[in-house]
Amino acid sequence: MATRVFGPRGPSFGRRPALAALLATAGAPLLGRLARADTITRRLRHGRFDIEIFSDGFITLPADIIAPDAGPATQAEIIRRLGGSAAGEAPVRVNIPLIRAGDELILVDTGSGDKFQPSAGRLYDNLVAAGIDPATVTRVVLTHAHPDHSGGVILPDGSLAYPNAIWHVSAAEWDYWMAPDFETRIPAALHSFALAARRDLSAIADRVTLLRPDDEVVSGMQVLDTAGHTPGHISLELAGADGLIVTADAATNVVVSFEHPRWRFGFDIDQDLAIRNRTRLIERAAARKARLLGYHWTEPGLGYAEPHGQAFRFVPEA
Repeated sequence: MATRVFGPRGPSFGRRPALAALLATAGAPLLGRLARADTITRRLRHGRFDIEIFSDGFITLPADIIAPDAGPATQAEIIRRLGGSAAGEAPVRVNIPLIRAGDELILVDTGSGDKFQPSAGRLYDNLVAAGIDPATVTRVVLTHAHPDHSGGVILPDGSLAYPNAIWHVSAAEWDYWMAPDFETRIPAALHSFALAARRDLSAIADRVTLLRPDDEVVSGMQVLDTAGHTPGHISLELAGADGLIVTADAATNVVVSFEHPRWRFGFDIDQDLAIRNRTRLIERAAARKARLLGYHWTEPGLGYAEPHGQAFRFVPEA
């Protein structure tokens, strides 16, 4: 197994809109057109793993979050390629894998639940519609604790969505959000994120297993430290063939993350570290011809990275 070169560093923040403003305004212009999301968008086999990719719906992000380093004309072109609106916003799909390995049924992230934008939060209902009892999920891995990934931990009635699961979170992620002095350690711009993360992580405190780089969730499912988007952000690599990497938010976009991997993403907490880890992850995947599964990529979020000039391009799997 190749040596991992990822690791956390202290946060550095660029300019970004307040989370409250994003929650209040995003999603509405595109809601009617894209509100329906297919229950299962892809089934595949990889090594010992059977994978079903479910949709949680979509969220809407503005151009200055998706590509803050681009000029206005380039931003407009990126939004157009992503199927966005003239208002400078694009729908960002949410793809969540449910992975079977022997007797284990493993969910990677929980989606937004009822706690983020109204166009998302469909995962739980889509699982039920597909005949999957949430009580049969044996493990849930949270790649990080942003609200569109951990908002589905708790149901609207306050109970756990996956009551019999062992929950997995990286130790660095847990320590960052759950620090008792978070209000002084975390910049004020992220307090809304922090409160949401603490709500979700507190709900699983008595059943959580903390992960470290190179740990295995189950045999053949290895933790990659892809810190930067958050201080404890992780991706997962599944053994088999040339590998399959569940990137989560280490690479957030099929256009910008591949064609401009050294550009910032607006919600990366440590933007310099995120750039380094994103670039290394995509370089590694391209060199090995590994499959990639992206959380926010065009459905079903599955494909490959190919070198292209000084950067890469994303090639969707047919």
